[in-house]
Amino acid sequence: MTSAGVSPLSGRAALVTGSSRGLGLLIARELADRGCKVMLCARDEGELEAARDMVRGRGAEVRATVCDITDAWAPQRLVDDTVAEFGALDVLVNNAGMIQVGPLDAMREEDFRAAMETMFFAPLRLTLAALPVMRERGDGRIVNVTSIGGRVAAPHLMPYVAAKFALTGFSEGLRAELAAAGVAVTTVVPGLMRTGSHLAARFSGDAAREYAWFATAAGLPLLSMDAERAARAIVRAAERRRPELVLTALAKAAVRLHGVAPATTVRALELASRMLPGEGGGAAHDLPGAEAARRLGSRLVRRASALNDRAARRFNQRPA
Repeated sequence: MTSAGVSPLSGRAALVTGSSRGLGLLIARELADRGCKVMLCARDEGELEAARDMVRGRGAEVRATVCDITDAWAPQRLVDDTVAEFGALDVLVNNAGMIQVGPLDAMREEDFRAAMETMFFAPLRLTLAALPVMRERGDGRIVNVTSIGGRVAAPHLMPYVAAKFALTGFSEGLRAELAAAGVAVTTVVPGLMRTGSHLAARFSGDAAREYAWFATAAGLPLLSMDAERAARAIVRAAERRRPELVLTALAKAAVRLHGVAPATTVRALELASRMLPGEGGGAAHDLPGAEAARRLGSRLVRRASALNDRAARRFNQRPA
């Protein structure tokens, strides 16, 4: 916010994808708190209605559209709906995503295609649909939520990593191309956050053991970040038109190390990969997190993921 306490986003119209739960919901809430009119969108109507009530309860003007952003017609519809409701589109947050966890041998080509459609092609199409509106006004903000996985290729997350690398490159190039048009692009590079995403993730290979490491890492305070604090930082970056925001101390360290010593980073990832589960006999494919947790049945992992379980309940995450 400015020194007078009024956000430069006050009165602006914002569209946030994947905003029915988790980080997207929290970003929408932060935008509403700064006086934005907010359009929510997600696939699940029940989750979306609950999210709309949460954001509207903060005194904001809120609308919601049920859609799958991977549908070819969805981006233009979302832009048109936002402009029809609010008269403008000033802020676009490309946040919608999916997480597929497991070794490469357990993944299929369709897993990579689904990840690319959700986390690269959908943001690409939505950006292209929004740009004429922003260019006409000579102003706008685009926020692309990528990942540390889009800078450092973590093992057992290959579809996610491939899509996030693509989005990161697109976002950085987009900022350079749009600078003269008055449209600011912010690339957000988060590390692990406590959003409850372990329940929405999908697990392949030895699903129970894959869930164990992922849920534990995503829930430990030393490795992960409070999602509400992350959302505040993201919206502040949009306010200030920052080119990049890297979130969590571990993610910042990883980006710096990879920049100055890429071979060392790769060797560290090789060691980490050897410690992760193999595919295992009778390997599962695309198993929901809640089912993987049930199969694991570990009290230790439940304790380690307690903060993330609490976040799931608070931030509208429902078991897949």
